Amino acid sequence: MPSAFLRRLLLNSLCITTVCIAADVWIQSAKAQLDSQAPNAADALSSWKDCATKRALIAYVQRVCDPKSSDFVPEPERIAVFDNDGALWPENPVPFQVAYAFDVVDQRAASDPEFAKQPMVQAVLKRDIPTLLAGERHEGLLQVMAMTHAGMSVEEFQKSVSDWMAQAKHPKFNKRYDQLTYQPMQEVLAHLRANGFKTYIVSGGGADFMRVWSERVYGIPPQQVIGSSAKTKFELREGKPVLIKTLDQVFVDDKAGKPVGIHQTIGRRPIVCFGNSDGDHAMLQYTTIGNPRPSFGAIVHHTDPDREYAYDSAPKSSGKLVEALADAPNQGWYVIDMKEDWTRVFAE
Repeated sequence: MPSAFLRRLLLNSLCITTVCIAADVWIQSAKAQLDSQAPNAADALSSWKDCATKRALIAYVQRVCDPKSSDFVPEPERIAVFDNDGALWPENPVPFQVAYAFDVVDQRAASDPEFAKQPMVQAVLKRDIPTLLAGERHEGLLQVMAMTHAGMSVEEFQKSVSDWMAQAKHPKFNKRYDQLTYQPMQEVLAHLRANGFKTYIVSGGGADFMRVWSERVYGIPPQQVIGSSAKTKFELREGKPVLIKTLDQVFVDDKAGKPVGIHQTIGRRPIVCFGNSDGDHAMLQYTTIGNPRPSFGAIVHHTDPDREYAYDSAPKSSGKLVEALADAPNQGWYVIDMKEDWTRVFAE
């Protein structure tokens, strides 16, 4: 007969085994339930046809998020960068920030004849885009930005942009500008965030302009917006601290400026990059060439004149795409054919 001690030992062992089996069953059941609730990647990109870019992106995200994969990337290093104008929403007939500046100039010129006589104001009133974009730094356009941005407090500028965004409409689509984001790209942003990526806007547009609405429109908070900027001054006005916008020490976050802005702001090299123009060429190179982590690069090619626009080498204003497009096959970047790859362009 086993001693009382042995009987207790056997009984305890049986209890522990039973508890372990029950716990394992519960864990497997919970995992199966979570897996069944997790969104299917293909469904998450429902506005995409079954194209090469969609298949490659889904496979890439699965690999870098799988701890068992040799391509696994820890979550803090999952950085994705996106151009804005032309990559997340349209940039024709002009980038939306330029449309804002044009409207501000139009309003002031209507009541200020001396202001209206200035050469660059005349270029705006005539919509003379080549004159405004002439020069390496687009000096004419910078003058317009100075007229419409500089001297305002950050809060005054934010209110001006918010008021404009609430009522201004795109000339082709007759919708508010913030209603014209690309639905397929919204799905990419959401899919990446659902898999532990931090998403950033890296755009030639003004950082302060985009920060007004980026979180509401894209789910990207202001601190994750990198854009062109100028020196901001601190002042006390009526005893209250304010920041005043200037046009001194302008940093243009375009072309080679984009990798610089990424380094200065993020401090990590991205592993995913979406762009649409030669202005994004350097950012695509920085993301994908020689990256010690697996990387993914893609270019939105505007090929849909009916639902949006069709252009590459000869855009209406910004968005020229020649060099990056030619380099795409050599670097393994995916080229998104807007007309063929997207079932819809805008949310309906």
